[in-house]
Amino acid sequence: MQTGPREITTPFRPIPLDVPEGMAPNEFFNSTENLNDLENNNGLLRNPENLLLYRKALGHSNLFDTSIIYNTSQCILNPLGRPVRRTQVPDNVKHVWNRMNQIIIDYMLELFPDPADTLILAGEASLDATWPLTSPGVPSIRMLHNHFIAFDMEQLRNAKLADSDNPNLTDGGQHSLFQQHMRDVYRDFFEGLDLHVLKLADDDSSTIALTGYPQGLPSWEIQGGAESLRDIRFWREYDVILKGFIDFYRTFFTQVSTRNAPMPKTAWFPDQVESKLLFNNEFLATAKMVRDRCITDAKYANAIRWQPAFKQLIYRNDDGKLIVTISQNSIGNAITELLGVVVKRTPDAAAYEKDEPALIEKLLEIRRRLIRADLGEGIETASWGKD
Repeated sequence: MQTGPREITTPFRPIPLDVPEGMAPNEFFNSTENLNDLENNNGLLRNPENLLLYRKALGHSNLFDTSIIYNTSQCILNPLGRPVRRTQVPDNVKHVWNRMNQIIIDYMLELFPDPADTLILAGEASLDATWPLTSPGVPSIRMLHNHFIAFDMEQLRNAKLADSDNPNLTDGGQHSLFQQHMRDVYRDFFEGLDLHVLKLADDDSSTIALTGYPQGLPSWEIQGGAESLRDIRFWREYDVILKGFIDFYRTFFTQVSTRNAPMPKTAWFPDQVESKLLFNNEFLATAKMVRDRCITDAKYANAIRWQPAFKQLIYRNDDGKLIVTISQNSIGNAITELLGVVVKRTPDAAAYEKDEPALIEKLLEIRRRLIRADLGEGIETASWGKD
């Protein structure tokens, strides 16, 4: 069977929401009004930490698809001021969020035990693009949220090959600036991080054989598997990966913006930044290349994401091991594309309703387990009760 990214079609039920006249869809989707609809029509569970578990109305997969959003829409009205990555979340909220993640991933592994049958992933993408809300590709809900998704491997095996030149498949090769020009610097920087639960994985063990993705990214095996997700040390190291990425990204684009700029004041690992980045000729030569192009190419410069933009996820490889990886985020791409799965979502209420009962049954079981662990209370909607 040919290896390559796959494109699948996922039906959804059209959402009965009208965007007010004169308002762009992206502006409306970031509004409190839209988030109220999400909670009231698709909400499963909420807690005092403002974490909301909900059904994805525009899902990636009708086999299994849900999200937790840090719903700050009513307490932080400025969409650009809301937390959009783990490092911006208060410790007490992150503690609860990590426990919710662990329980949901554990349930996914129980529900789909065989990696040959099901591709499973859990992860997040940064949402703080630096262009106006109305620009193409800006995320529709500018708040931190996690994805929990399962794909039927048989569906993927039977799916058509996706266009490998799709600009959203940006996890390696010619599409990724870091991987194309600074792969050795990037890996060397990550190798210097203090990790014990996470062990650096080679490309063969981290790649999904069917799709050939992820491509060329630093990846880590979670030693101890699902049991390690119950250990707070894993979640601290998961944050270390993100902090390292943020340091690399900020340092690089600071140098792109201003030649010989000082180290970012907010660097998490200043010694690493100084020794492995600011004294590395390859790193600085690449920054110069991008800077020179920005000066002469207005379209290229306008597409730069000057603030850290990433996708970070936990997924199961072909051997059943849990892997962590992190990548640059591109304009408009989905987290599934990091694993080579391109989802084409189509409005088809009848097709969606065939899958809906089994999907809802799984989501309500997750809710039951979270309530039992004192992680929130149920939400009543037109589709399900509070209990």
